[in-house]
Amino acid sequence: MSILYFLVQQTMFFSIPLLVVALGGMFSERSGVINIALEGIMIMGAFSGILFIHFVQPFIPGQSVLLMAVMVSCTAGVAVSLLHAYASINMKADQIISGTAINMLAPAVTIYIARMIRTVQQIPFVNQFRIDKVPLLGDIPFFGPMFFRNTYITTFIGFLILGLSAFVLYKTRFGLRLRSCGEHPQAADSAGINVYAMRYAGVMISGALAGLGGLVFVIPTSIEFNPEVSGYGFLALAVLIFGQWRPGRILMAAFFFGLMKAISSASSGIPFFSAMPVPIVVYKMIPYVATLIILAFSSKFSQAPKAEGIPYDKGRR
Repeated sequence: MSILYFLVQQTMFFSIPLLVVALGGMFSERSGVINIALEGIMIMGAFSGILFIHFVQPFIPGQSVLLMAVMVSCTAGVAVSLLHAYASINMKADQIISGTAINMLAPAVTIYIARMIRTVQQIPFVNQFRIDKVPLLGDIPFFGPMFFRNTYITTFIGFLILGLSAFVLYKTRFGLRLRSCGEHPQAADSAGINVYAMRYAGVMISGALAGLGGLVFVIPTSIEFNPEVSGYGFLALAVLIFGQWRPGRILMAAFFFGLMKAISSASSGIPFFSAMPVPIVVYKMIPYVATLIILAFSSKFSQAPKAEGIPYDKGRR
Protein backbone atom coordinates (compact mmCIF):
# COMPACT_ATOMS: atom_id res chain seq x y z
CA MET A 1 0.00 0.00 0.00
CA SER A 2 2.89 2.37 0.72
CA ILE A 3 4.03 1.96 -2.90
CA LEU A 4 0.56 3.03 -4.07
CA TYR A 5 0.66 6.10 -1.83
CA PHE A 6 4.12 6.96 -3.10
CA LEU A 7 3.13 6.58 -6.75
CA VAL A 8 -0.02 8.69 -6.33
CA GLN A 9 1.91 11.44 -4.55
CA GLN A 10 4.58 11.49 -7.24
CA THR A 11 1.87 11.59 -9.91
CA MET A 12 0.35 14.63 -8.23
CA PHE A 13 3.71 16.42 -8.20
CA PHE A 14 4.07 15.97 -11.95
CA SER A 15 0.40 16.33 -12.94
CA ILE A 16 -0.43 19.65 -11.29
CA PRO A 17 2.11 21.72 -13.30
CA LEU A 18 0.83 20.11 -16.50
CA LEU A 19 -2.76 20.85 -15.47
CA VAL A 20 -2.10 24.51 -14.64
CA VAL A 21 -0.04 25.23 -17.77
CA ALA A 22 -2.44 23.39 -20.08
CA LEU A 23 -5.35 25.37 -18.63
CA GLY A 24 -3.37 28.50 -19.39
CA GLY A 25 -2.86 27.38 -22.97
CA MET A 26 -6.58 26.67 -23.16
CA PHE A 27 -7.49 30.29 -22.37
CA SER A 28 -5.10 31.61 -25.01
CA GLU A 29 -6.20 29.24 -27.74
CA ARG A 30 -9.88 29.64 -26.88
CA SER A 31 -9.39 33.33 -27.61
CA GLY A 32 -7.79 32.52 -30.96
CA VAL A 33 -4.07 32.86 -30.18
CA ILE A 34 -1.76 29.83 -30.23
CA ASN A 35 0.63 30.10 -27.30
CA ILE A 36 3.53 27.81 -28.08
CA ALA A 37 5.62 30.01 -25.76
CA LEU A 38 4.40 28.11 -22.68
CA GLU A 39 7.83 26.55 -22.17
CA GLY A 40 9.61 29.90 -22.15
CA ILE A 41 6.98 31.51 -19.92
CA MET A 42 7.30 28.62 -17.47
CA ILE A 43 11.05 29.19 -17.29
CA MET A 44 10.63 32.91 -16.63
CA GLY A 45 7.91 32.30 -14.05
CA ALA A 46 9.92 29.65 -12.22
CA PHE A 47 13.06 31.80 -12.29
CA SER A 48 11.26 34.86 -10.91
CA GLY A 49 9.49 32.91 -8.18
CA ILE A 50 12.56 30.97 -7.05
CA LEU A 51 14.73 34.09 -7.12
CA PHE A 52 12.15 35.82 -4.91
CA ILE A 53 12.15 32.87 -2.50
CA HIS A 54 15.98 32.82 -2.49
CA PHE A 55 16.20 36.41 -1.28
CA VAL A 56 13.09 36.67 0.91
CA GLN A 57 13.05 33.23 2.56
CA PRO A 58 15.55 34.15 5.32
CA PHE A 59 13.19 36.91 6.48
CA ILE A 60 9.74 35.37 5.83
CA PRO A 61 9.90 31.58 6.35
CA GLY A 62 7.07 29.12 5.84
CA GLN A 63 4.17 29.00 3.42
CA SER A 64 3.77 32.79 3.30
CA VAL A 65 6.84 33.26 1.12
CA LEU A 66 5.58 30.56 -1.25
CA LEU A 67 2.23 32.30 -1.65
CA MET A 68 4.02 35.57 -2.40
CA ALA A 69 6.25 33.76 -4.89
CA VAL A 70 3.10 32.50 -6.61
CA MET A 71 2.10 36.11 -7.27
CA VAL A 72 5.60 36.97 -8.47
CA SER A 73 5.63 34.05 -10.92
CA CYS A 74 2.18 34.95 -12.25
CA THR A 75 3.25 38.56 -12.75
CA ALA A 76 6.40 37.51 -14.60
CA GLY A 77 4.35 35.20 -16.79
CA VAL A 78 1.93 37.99 -17.68
CA ALA A 79 4.83 40.32 -18.54
CA VAL A 80 6.39 37.79 -20.92
CA SER A 81 3.03 36.87 -22.46
CA LEU A 82 2.44 40.51 -23.35
CA LEU A 83 5.35 40.27 -25.79
CA HIS A 84 3.66 37.36 -27.50
CA ALA A 85 0.28 39.09 -27.41
CA TYR A 86 1.62 42.28 -28.99
CA ALA A 87 3.42 40.39 -31.75
CA SER A 88 0.48 38.10 -32.47
CA ILE A 89 -2.45 40.49 -32.10
CA ASN A 90 -1.16 43.97 -32.97
CA MET A 91 1.65 43.10 -35.35
CA LYS A 92 -0.18 40.04 -36.74
CA ALA A 93 3.06 38.07 -36.67
CA ASP A 94 3.20 34.33 -37.14
CA GLN A 95 2.19 33.01 -33.72
CA ILE A 96 4.39 29.93 -33.92
CA ILE A 97 7.49 32.01 -34.68
CA SER A 98 6.66 34.50 -31.93
CA GLY A 99 6.25 31.72 -29.39
CA THR A 100 9.41 29.97 -30.53
CA ALA A 101 11.37 33.20 -30.14
CA ILE A 102 10.24 33.49 -26.52
CA ASN A 103 11.16 29.86 -25.88
CA MET A 104 14.66 30.57 -27.16
CA LEU A 105 14.97 33.88 -25.33
CA ALA A 106 13.81 32.79 -21.87
CA PRO A 107 16.68 30.40 -20.95
CA ALA A 108 19.28 32.88 -22.18
CA VAL A 109 17.78 35.75 -20.17
CA THR A 110 17.50 33.71 -16.97
CA ILE A 111 21.06 32.42 -17.26
CA TYR A 112 22.37 35.93 -17.86
CA ILE A 113 20.50 37.43 -14.91
CA ALA A 114 21.41 34.54 -12.60
CA ARG A 115 25.09 34.83 -13.43
CA MET A 116 24.98 38.58 -12.97
CA ILE A 117 23.56 38.06 -9.49
CA ARG A 118 25.33 34.90 -8.28
CA THR A 119 28.05 34.16 -10.92
CA VAL A 120 26.40 30.75 -11.47
CA GLN A 121 23.12 29.91 -13.18
CA GLN A 122 21.63 27.84 -10.35
CA ILE A 123 19.33 29.59 -7.87
CA PRO A 124 19.09 27.53 -4.65
CA PHE A 125 16.29 27.63 -2.08
CA VAL A 126 15.36 25.79 1.09
CA ASN A 127 12.43 23.50 0.37
CA GLN A 128 10.47 23.94 3.60
CA PHE A 129 7.10 23.91 1.88
CA ARG A 130 6.17 20.24 2.14
CA ILE A 131 3.09 19.65 4.29
CA ASP A 132 3.50 16.46 6.32
CA LYS A 133 -0.21 16.13 7.03
CA VAL A 134 -3.22 18.36 6.42
CA PRO A 135 -5.16 18.64 9.71
CA LEU A 136 -8.24 16.39 9.86
CA LEU A 137 -8.13 15.53 6.13
CA GLY A 138 -4.85 13.68 6.58
CA ASP A 139 -6.54 11.28 9.02
CA ILE A 140 -9.19 10.09 6.53
CA PRO A 141 -8.67 6.35 5.91
CA PHE A 142 -7.04 5.47 2.57
CA PHE A 143 -7.56 8.87 0.92
CA GLY A 144 -5.89 10.84 3.71
CA PRO A 145 -2.41 9.33 3.32
CA MET A 146 -2.78 9.38 -0.46
CA PHE A 147 -3.82 12.98 -1.05
CA PHE A 148 -3.37 14.93 2.17
CA ARG A 149 0.03 13.82 3.41
CA ASN A 150 3.46 14.71 2.04
CA THR A 151 1.83 17.27 -0.19
CA TYR A 152 2.28 20.92 -1.16
CA ILE A 153 -0.07 23.85 -1.07
CA THR A 154 0.54 24.25 -4.82
CA THR A 155 -1.41 21.03 -5.37
CA PHE A 156 -4.55 22.54 -3.89
CA ILE A 157 -3.96 25.78 -5.80
CA GLY A 158 -3.93 23.70 -8.98
CA PHE A 159 -7.33 22.17 -8.26
CA LEU A 160 -8.71 25.59 -7.31
CA ILE A 161 -7.55 26.93 -10.69
CA LEU A 162 -9.24 24.00 -12.43
CA GLY A 163 -12.57 24.80 -10.79
CA LEU A 164 -12.27 28.52 -11.49
CA SER A 165 -11.28 27.89 -15.11
CA ALA A 166 -14.30 25.70 -15.77
CA PHE A 167 -16.61 28.22 -14.11
CA VAL A 168 -15.16 31.23 -15.94
CA LEU A 169 -15.14 29.51 -19.32
CA TYR A 170 -18.68 28.11 -19.25
CA LYS A 171 -20.65 30.08 -16.66
CA THR A 172 -19.64 33.70 -17.21
CA ARG A 173 -20.17 36.33 -19.89
CA PHE A 174 -16.41 36.73 -20.16
CA GLY A 175 -15.99 33.03 -20.95
CA LEU A 176 -18.68 33.13 -23.61
CA ARG A 177 -17.07 36.14 -25.26
CA LEU A 178 -13.64 34.58 -25.08
CA ARG A 179 -14.84 31.41 -26.78
CA SER A 180 -16.66 33.38 -29.45
CA CYS A 181 -13.44 35.22 -30.33
CA GLY A 182 -11.70 31.89 -30.89
CA GLU A 183 -14.50 30.48 -33.02
CA HIS A 184 -16.01 33.39 -35.00
CA PRO A 185 -14.17 36.67 -34.28
CA GLN A 186 -16.00 38.56 -37.04
CA ALA A 187 -19.36 37.60 -35.56
CA ALA A 188 -18.14 38.54 -32.09
CA ASP A 189 -16.97 41.91 -33.38
CA SER A 190 -20.31 42.57 -35.04
CA ALA A 191 -21.97 41.91 -31.67
CA GLY A 192 -19.88 44.66 -30.09
CA ILE A 193 -17.16 42.49 -28.52
CA ASN A 194 -13.63 43.91 -28.61
CA VAL A 195 -11.79 40.95 -30.15
CA TYR A 196 -8.35 42.46 -29.56
CA ALA A 197 -9.08 43.02 -25.86
CA MET A 198 -10.45 39.51 -25.39
CA ARG A 199 -7.45 37.98 -27.08
CA TYR A 200 -5.11 40.04 -24.93
CA ALA A 201 -7.01 38.81 -21.87
CA GLY A 202 -6.71 35.19 -23.01
CA VAL A 203 -2.98 35.44 -23.61
CA MET A 204 -2.39 37.24 -20.30
CA ILE A 205 -4.31 34.58 -18.35
CA SER A 206 -2.28 31.99 -20.21
CA GLY A 207 0.93 33.77 -19.20
CA ALA A 208 -0.09 34.00 -15.55
CA LEU A 209 -0.91 30.28 -15.35
CA ALA A 210 2.19 29.23 -17.29
CA GLY A 211 4.38 31.34 -15.00
CA LEU A 212 2.71 29.76 -11.99
CA GLY A 213 3.14 26.32 -13.57
CA GLY A 214 6.88 26.85 -13.75
CA LEU A 215 7.05 27.50 -10.02
CA VAL A 216 4.69 24.62 -9.25
CA PHE A 217 6.97 22.31 -11.25
CA VAL A 218 10.18 23.30 -9.44
CA ILE A 219 8.97 23.45 -5.81
CA PRO A 220 8.15 19.74 -5.20
CA THR A 221 10.93 18.29 -7.35
CA SER A 222 14.09 20.27 -6.65
CA ILE A 223 16.03 22.49 -4.23
CA GLU A 224 17.38 24.80 -6.92
CA PHE A 225 16.36 26.30 -10.22
CA ASN A 226 18.20 25.65 -13.46
CA PRO A 227 17.05 27.48 -16.61
CA GLU A 228 14.87 24.63 -17.88
CA VAL A 229 11.59 22.88 -17.05
CA SER A 230 12.24 19.53 -18.73
CA GLY A 231 10.07 20.25 -21.75
CA TYR A 232 6.96 20.61 -19.62
CA GLY A 233 5.67 23.51 -21.67
CA PHE A 234 5.57 21.33 -24.77
CA LEU A 235 4.15 18.40 -22.81
CA ALA A 236 1.40 20.75 -21.57
CA LEU A 237 0.55 21.52 -25.20
CA ALA A 238 0.11 17.78 -25.75
CA VAL A 239 -2.15 17.65 -22.67
CA LEU A 240 -4.15 20.57 -24.08
CA ILE A 241 -4.66 18.87 -27.45
CA PHE A 242 -5.41 15.48 -25.92
CA GLY A 243 -7.83 17.21 -23.55
CA GLN A 244 -9.66 18.82 -26.49
CA TRP A 245 -9.41 22.34 -24.98
CA ARG A 246 -11.87 21.38 -22.21
CA PRO A 247 -11.02 21.61 -18.48
CA GLY A 248 -12.39 18.20 -17.51
CA ARG A 249 -10.58 16.34 -20.26
CA ILE A 250 -7.43 18.35 -19.62
CA LEU A 251 -7.53 17.12 -16.01
CA MET A 252 -7.66 13.48 -17.15
CA ALA A 253 -4.91 14.02 -19.72
CA ALA A 254 -2.71 15.76 -17.13
CA PHE A 255 -3.06 12.85 -14.71
CA PHE A 256 -2.26 10.33 -17.43
CA PHE A 257 0.91 12.12 -18.49
CA GLY A 258 1.75 12.81 -14.85
CA LEU A 259 1.53 9.10 -14.12
CA MET A 260 3.84 8.35 -17.04
CA LYS A 261 6.30 10.94 -15.75
CA ALA A 262 6.09 9.57 -12.21
CA ILE A 263 6.85 6.06 -13.43
CA SER A 264 9.81 7.29 -15.47
CA SER A 265 11.25 9.29 -12.56
CA ALA A 266 10.56 6.90 -9.69
CA SER A 267 10.99 3.55 -11.46
CA SER A 268 14.01 2.63 -9.32
CA GLY A 269 11.86 3.00 -6.18
CA ILE A 270 9.03 0.80 -7.46
CA PRO A 271 9.82 -2.93 -6.98
CA PHE A 272 7.91 -4.05 -10.08
CA PHE A 273 9.86 -1.78 -12.42
CA SER A 274 13.22 -2.02 -10.66
CA ALA A 275 13.08 -5.84 -10.88
CA MET A 276 12.67 -5.78 -14.66
CA PRO A 277 15.85 -6.02 -16.78
CA VAL A 278 15.13 -2.73 -18.52
CA PRO A 279 17.68 0.11 -18.73
CA ILE A 280 16.71 3.21 -16.76
CA VAL A 281 16.90 5.31 -19.93
CA VAL A 282 13.93 3.38 -21.34
CA TYR A 283 11.78 4.48 -18.41
CA LYS A 284 12.92 8.07 -18.94
CA MET A 285 11.50 7.90 -22.47
CA ILE A 286 8.02 6.78 -21.37
CA PRO A 287 6.28 10.21 -21.13
CA TYR A 288 7.53 11.38 -24.51
CA VAL A 289 6.85 8.11 -26.32
CA ALA A 290 3.35 8.10 -24.80
CA THR A 291 2.89 11.66 -26.05
CA LEU A 292 3.79 10.72 -29.62
CA ILE A 293 1.57 7.63 -29.64
CA ILE A 294 -1.48 9.35 -28.16
CA LEU A 295 -1.22 12.40 -30.40
CA ALA A 296 -0.81 10.18 -33.44
CA PHE A 297 -4.13 8.48 -32.72
CA SER A 298 -6.08 11.39 -31.25
CA SER A 299 -5.03 14.34 -33.43
CA LYS A 300 -7.45 13.38 -36.23
CA PHE A 301 -10.32 13.81 -33.75
CA SER A 302 -9.01 17.19 -32.62
CA GLN A 303 -11.61 19.96 -32.33
CA ALA A 304 -9.48 23.05 -31.95
CA PRO A 305 -11.07 26.51 -31.93
CA LYS A 306 -11.75 27.36 -35.57
CA ALA A 307 -10.01 30.75 -35.55
CA GLU A 308 -6.94 29.85 -33.48
CA GLY A 309 -3.69 30.95 -35.07
CA ILE A 310 -5.46 33.26 -37.53
CA PRO A 311 -4.68 36.97 -36.96
CA TYR A 312 -7.84 39.04 -36.75
CA ASP A 313 -8.12 41.98 -39.13
CA LYS A 314 -10.91 44.26 -38.01
CA GLY A 315 -11.30 45.74 -41.48
CA ARG A 316 -11.74 42.36 -43.18
CA ARG A 317 -14.99 40.42 -43.24
